[in-house]
Amino acid sequence: VLRRRDQWVTAAVINLQPRAANLPEIPAAALRFSQTGSGLKLQLDLTISGEMNLGAMERELLRVILLEMIYRNQTAIPSGEAYVEAPDWLVEGLLALTPNRDCLLLVNALAVSERITPLDEFLRERPELLDSAGRLFYRAYSFALVQLVVESADGRARLGSYIDNLAFASNDLLADLQAAFPLLAGNDLGKIWESMIASMKRSARTDLLTFSQTDEKLDQLLQTKFSPADGRDKSLSLEGLCQKKPTPMQRMALRKFTQEFMLLAAHANPILRSIIQDYQQLVAQLALGKNRAVGARLTELKTLRARLSDRMTEIDDYLNWFEATQLSTRSGLFEGFLNTSSAASPSAAHRKDAFSAYLDAMEEQF
Repeated sequence: VLRRRDQWVTAAVINLQPRAANLPEIPAAALRFSQTGSGLKLQLDLTISGEMNLGAMERELLRVILLEMIYRNQTAIPSGEAYVEAPDWLVEGLLALTPNRDCLLLVNALAVSERITPLDEFLRERPELLDSAGRLFYRAYSFALVQLVVESADGRARLGSYIDNLAFASNDLLADLQAAFPLLAGNDLGKIWESMIASMKRSARTDLLTFSQTDEKLDQLLQTKFSPADGRDKSLSLEGLCQKKPTPMQRMALRKFTQEFMLLAAHANPILRSIIQDYQQLVAQLALGKNRAVGARLTELKTLRARLSDRMTEIDDYLNWFEATQLSTRSGLFEGFLNTSSAASPSAAHRKDAFSAYLDAMEEQF
């Protein structure tokens, strides 16, 4: 993204370790940054298990790379001093802009929401406190912000300089951005930001599905099966899964399932979009391990979909009947009446005054 040569100075140690059954509290990823007698030390401890989140691992690796860039020229750091990490929006945005990355899900996430979050409000958000849908929106806005600064005048060089100087950053993320990127320093910041988000929304809403197409894709999505907890029983449907508390593996699958609903909602017919968003919220609730009243709500949504489908079928039938009964040519059944009516209408009386006679004479001559 930065298009500059690697000038790696501090080596980074990647320590892979299996998850110990007697130490379940060990985090999946832990970054260690310290000052040693030989210089700075970067170490990333990754715990290998069946529940590994590859996306989270990728983020931690990028954090290590960015941390090395931030302190590449800051070798005289006192021992025990707290270090400054790259902001979350930068990590998520750079990941989204890496080559061969499919950003369609992020662009569609922006298209789902009608409200545009102001830049200063977005920068204050903490992604670790957001649910799966909120994190997806955060990643989408991060992608938009990094793309905005990269596409600005001398953007890549300015972004590299911004990263190099993060060790001296303040607590005001917006002020630091405005100091690094003149595009964001003017009075038109709000308009520039809204224009960027709006353009990405328009690119996502080029093709909206019809009602029947949306309903068919929603049916296919709701037929998704989930692996059982013990691996021996039959696969579970969404309705079956909400009867029990989901396992960690099922919760991970549900988080991915939530993104499928958001992707469909971006191109869905407006009549069904709110229903798809309701499904997405219920799945996100299950992904958090909360299954209270989810089954009843799924039944309500199923009933509502059936009523909407019946109503749309009636509308289609009426439109088809109306189109089929229209005549391509005039029948002529009322031509006689129209002619009689026209002939029966009295004509205006011809005036005989001197001025009218003069105008009539002029009309005959010219």
